[in-house]
Amino acid sequence: ADASIDDADLAGASITETNILVIGGGGAGCAAALTAARNGANVILATKLRLGDSNTVMAEGGIQASIEPNDTPQAHYDDTLRAGHYSADKKLVASMVMEAHDVIRWLIKEGMQFDVDEFGDLLTRRPGGASADRIVYYRDYTGLEMMRVLREAVSNSNIEVWDHSPAVELLSSESGHCAGAVFYSLEKRAYKMIKAQAVILATGGIGRMHLNNFPTTNHFGATGDGLVLAYRLGAKLRDLDSYQYHPTGVAYPAHLAGSLITEGVRSAGVQLLNGVGERFVDELKSRDYISAAILRECAEGRGVLADEKTVGVWLDTPNIELREPGIIKKRFPKLFQLGKRGNLDPTKTPMLVYPALHYQNGGIVIDEYGKTTIRGLYSAGEVSGGIHGRNRIMGNALLEIICFGRRTGELAVKTISTRGHKKSGIEHLSRLRRELSRANLPMYLNSPMLFPSSANFEL
Repeated sequence: ADASIDDADLAGASITETNILVIGGGGAGCAAALTAARNGANVILATKLRLGDSNTVMAEGGIQASIEPNDTPQAHYDDTLRAGHYSADKKLVASMVMEAHDVIRWLIKEGMQFDVDEFGDLLTRRPGGASADRIVYYRDYTGLEMMRVLREAVSNSNIEVWDHSPAVELLSSESGHCAGAVFYSLEKRAYKMIKAQAVILATGGIGRMHLNNFPTTNHFGATGDGLVLAYRLGAKLRDLDSYQYHPTGVAYPAHLAGSLITEGVRSAGVQLLNGVGERFVDELKSRDYISAAILRECAEGRGVLADEKTVGVWLDTPNIELREPGIIKKRFPKLFQLGKRGNLDPTKTPMLVYPALHYQNGGIVIDEYGKTTIRGLYSAGEVSGGIHGRNRIMGNALLEIICFGRRTGELAVKTISTRGHKKSGIEHLSRLRRELSRANLPMYLNSPMLFPSSANFEL
């Protein structure tokens, strides 16, 4: 697709300069911005919606860290590679699992709460596809608690935050380096430019494009902007055909379709049953395996029909409530509130579930410190590729965003002193348009999309 701007759009645009520009206000962006600012850099964090509006707050299950006596980083590494069908970048996986303990310590120091036992030790549970209990968590809204802490930390720092400012294009220097970005202020309805010595993309996933017409667990702004912007500047991408569908998205009622039910409930013993009351899968297999099993049951006529358009399988929550009364309200309060929104009581009525588009496995190619193949451009979080391979195991997303967010922020600071604010612009778009023309591709399509088509948003 063509870009949505040209040189004429930037004629009257304001220009701001900074050391480091972070694009994205979720967990990865906040971790990168905090690390860079604490290392002495001037940082601007620009986000499409508001600070914290991201897929991070949608993450419920927890964070993987091999803290139990019978567990090791090696086992975590092996589980991650196996779940991703051995297609992940081994250096990235090794960096992530070895840093897990420090990530948890860092989050606790920042003020994040985790569920603990009577002795104050972190509670753990087993994610699907893992060989040990390795998930640390806070109730069933771990990501929300993480984002609370990060948002407060950013708000109490000297980081300049630009809310309601989606990025529409990256700036390139004469030598092709990334030198900033162009933003569209939703409040002022005007373009603005930020020139930076280093740019960190942390724009998240793509679920709101509803690939294959699936419902999604993703937040409103998850439309794959970072992939478009990095690609147009020439950055290498990988595994863009690989997306994860979460097995237990709500299927009914319709107004809750796609809402996430954490894998933690299956870890606690809740079973999946088809339309004839049969358990048809090991609930602690990896997500791609379970999603495929659910799709197969429904396709072969063993699903549960809620109406002419809605099919799914049962998530048998009442069974665990019978075994341990009060467990859902105590350990899964978000699930209980979700049930209330659908006029259902999950302690008494099973939930109808169906896979929902959940996570972008592929993305921008990075090294162990988030450096892309374009000088001056870095990437952290879900927009990056290679960390999970072709399937992500539960709990590695929240670990990844903090691990690589911090690493990226640290490396970006080390490079800014060697690069000033050079002449920059959007000359790379001329190359894009020539290539589109040579390939006989349509010029009337514009990207990034910024918001779902249902929003009817136009620049």
